[in-house]
Formats: sequence, C-alpha cells, structure tokens
Amino acid sequence: MNRARLEAFSDGVFAILITIMVLELKIPHGADWTALHAALPEFLLYTLSFVFLGIYWTNHHHLFHTVEHVTGGILWANLLLLFWISLVPFVTAWVGENPLASLPAASYGTVMLLSAWAWVFLQNRIIRHHGPQSQLAQAIGRDAKGWVSQIGYLLAIPLAFVHPWIADALYAGVALMWIIPDRRIERRHEHSD
Repeated sequence: MNRARLEAFSDGVFAILITIMVLELKIPHGADWTALHAALPEFLLYTLSFVFLGIYWTNHHHLFHTVEHVTGGILWANLLLLFWISLVPFVTAWVGENPLASLPAASYGTVMLLSAWAWVFLQNRIIRHHGPQSQLAQAIGRDAKGWVSQIGYLLAIPLAFVHPWIADALYAGVALMWIIPDRRIERRHEHSD
C-alpha cells in the first residue's frame, strides 16, 4: 500500500468522527440566553474533543510525510490509533450527558491516554522500519510534549474521581499545550529537502 492511500483512509476516518460529534450536539430548548447557557458545557466539551481530533489529524499528516514505505506493521499500528480515536465521539457524548460524573470523565481520559500510547506505538513502528537515523527518529528526539501529555492523562484519570472538573482542566491543559503546532517533523522535513 502506498502512503497516499493510508493517509486518505485516515483522513476519512477523522472527517467522519468530527461529523459524528457535531451531530451529537443537542439544540438548545428555547431561544433565550438561559437555553444557550445550559448547552455551554456540552459545547465546550465538543470544542475540546474537536481540538484533540484536529491535533491528531494535523500531526498524523506531518508524521506520514516522513514515511517512505508503508509496511503491514505500520498499517496495523495506524489502525490501532484510529480505533482509540474512534471512541472520542462516544466518550464526548457520555461526558456531555453527565458533566459532573466521575466515571465518564475518567473514561474520557482513558481514551485520550490509549490514543496517546497508540500514537507512540505508531511512531515507533515507523522508526523501527526506517531506522534510528530516519527523519522521524531525528525529529522526535525525547518527545517531552508527548511524555507531559501522558503524565497529564495519568493524573487526570484518578483525579476525575476527586472531581471531574479537575480532570477536565488537565485535559484542556494538554490540548492547549498541543494547540501550538508541533513543528519538529516539519522543520526536519524542510532541512532534508
């Protein structure tokens, strides 16, 4: 399989997930500010999940610019990532229905953590195939942002049982950290051309 086909399939999955999430948003019951205010928590959660999917999509795009050959291992690692990311609409809807409940908030973090681990697994499969001197291996380095993200999720999951808003704040913090595009791969790609 060539890289373009894998990217097109992955792009389609991301587009479908975003569509599913927006269709899950409920229209406010009423036409005043009170009705809109009641829908605010669900909208903020949708925004957070949209940002996470956008981060994964843009970084996935950059990641696959470093891939010269797609192997079966890379295909399966990509599918594992897409599996965990495909659960984002589910946990987003669950938290949206139960914004003050601990288990949905912890489940949201669990999906985010497993998505992050699947991302690392995918990166490692690509590096294993292309070698330690590959563009990707050189660009990733120690991946401090990746480690901080995982620690944030690992803290947020049990803290969701203290209070869901603590977990939500940590999730938002991770998203804010990644909203600034990760240019490591882009810079490395520009230097290699």
